[in-house]
Amino acid sequence: MNELPHTPPKYSWTFSPEVNADIRRAAASGIYDIRGGGSKRRLPHFDDLLFLGASISRYPLEGYRERCATDVWLGTRHAKKPIHLDIPVTIAGMSFGALSGPAKEALGRGATAAGTSTTTGDGGMTEEERGHSKTLVYQYLPSRYGMNPDDLRRADAIEVVVGQGAKPGGGGMLLGQKISDRVAAMRNLPKGIDQRSACRHPDWTGPDDLEIKILELREITDWEKPIYVKIGGARPYYDTALAVKAGADVVVLDGMQGGTAATQDVFIEHVGMPILACIPQAVKALQDLGMHREVQLIVSGGIRNGADVAKAMALGADAVAIGTAALIALGDNDPALEDEYRKLGTTAGAYDDWHEGRDPAGITTQDPELFNRFDPILGGRRLTNYLKVMTLEAQTIARACGKNHLHNLEPEDLCALSIEAAAMAGVPLAGTTWIPGKNGY
Repeated sequence: MNELPHTPPKYSWTFSPEVNADIRRAAASGIYDIRGGGSKRRLPHFDDLLFLGASISRYPLEGYRERCATDVWLGTRHAKKPIHLDIPVTIAGMSFGALSGPAKEALGRGATAAGTSTTTGDGGMTEEERGHSKTLVYQYLPSRYGMNPDDLRRADAIEVVVGQGAKPGGGGMLLGQKISDRVAAMRNLPKGIDQRSACRHPDWTGPDDLEIKILELREITDWEKPIYVKIGGARPYYDTALAVKAGADVVVLDGMQGGTAATQDVFIEHVGMPILACIPQAVKALQDLGMHREVQLIVSGGIRNGADVAKAMALGADAVAIGTAALIALGDNDPALEDEYRKLGTTAGAYDDWHEGRDPAGITTQDPELFNRFDPILGGRRLTNYLKVMTLEAQTIARACGKNHLHNLEPEDLCALSIEAAAMAGVPLAGTTWIPGKNGY
C-alpha cells in the first residue's frame, strides 16, 4: 500500500499572511496601525452562553397576556434627581468629532423615542444632541475637551471616564482631517492637527482623588445629577470597589469587544478583557460591599441583540450600553455603499477606518459633503426600531425563563457552551453542574 506524500501546511499559524502583511507595512512605513471598531479576534462572548427556558421546574409567562417590565432607575444612591429609563439599553459615549453633528442628533432622536439615554463622549456637548435627547449623560474625560460647568449643569447625569474597554490605560486619537473649525473651537485645539486624548485625569494620582473629584462635581451640580464612573475591563473587581468607595452612583464597565474610537491596533487586540470575564467580578465587588442594585452596573462591549442584553442582566448588570451597534443601526457599514467602501480600500462589513473621516454614510465624518448625505430623522427612526427590537427580544427570553422583569434574570438561568465561557461567566458547562475554577476544580 502506497503512503500518501506528506503535505506541509501552506501557512504558519504564528506567521500567517495577515501577520506577515502587517510586518511588511510596519517595515515600509515606520508607523503603527491605527483603527477603531474594537477587538476583532474571536473571544468568549455572550454567544457562548445559553438560557435554560422554563418547563416544569420553572413556569414560563405568556407573551401576550403577562407583563415583563423593562424599566430601570439609575443614580438612586445619592442623586436628588435619579434617572428613570423605559428600557435598559443606553447609548454609549461617542464624541462629536468622531461623529458628525447630524449623527449625534440622530442618536438623541432615536434614544428619546425609545425611552432611553444618550451620552456625549469626548469633545463636549453639542446643541444637536442636547436639543434632541430627553436624557443626556455628560462625559467628563481626562482630556477635558469641551468641558465647562454650564454644560455639566445642563446634563441629566455625569460620567467620569477613567478607562475604556478597547484601550484601558490609554487614550484615543482624533486625526487632523476630522478637526474642523467647529471641532477645533469646541476642543480648544488647532484645526487640522492630529490629537491624542490623555490617558489619565490631570488632577488626580490615585483613587482618593477620585472621591474628591466626585464631590466637586456634586457641588457644581447641587447634588442633583447621578455620577457615573466608567472603567475599562482590566481589573474589574478592584476598580468597581474603588469607584463605589469614592461615591459613584453608577459604575459603567466596558469590555474589549466594544469601542468606536481609534487607537493602535496592537492596543485594541492585546490590552483588556472580554466583557464576559468582567461582569461577574464587578458584581462580586458590589455584593461584597452590600451595594449590588444600590449602585447600578451598566455594561458595554459588543452588545448586539436582545439575547446579549438578557445575558448581561442575568449575570447581574442593571443596564447595557451600545456604541458600534448604534452606528450600524443608523446606517454605517451599509452594503448599499459597497462601491464607495471599496474605493477606500475596504468593504462595508469590515470598515473600521472611522478615524479617517471619509465615511460615505456621513456618520463618522466632519466633511460637509459627506455628513449632509445623512438624514438624522431617518437615522433616529432606524435607531428607535432597533432599540425596540432589542427590548422585545430580551423580554421574550425573560418570559421564557418565567421572569416578569428583566432584572429578575439570574445566573441560574444560564449555562455555557465552552469551558472558557463557563469559567469566565461563573455558570455551569451545559449538561453538567461543573463551573470551572469553583469547588476545587
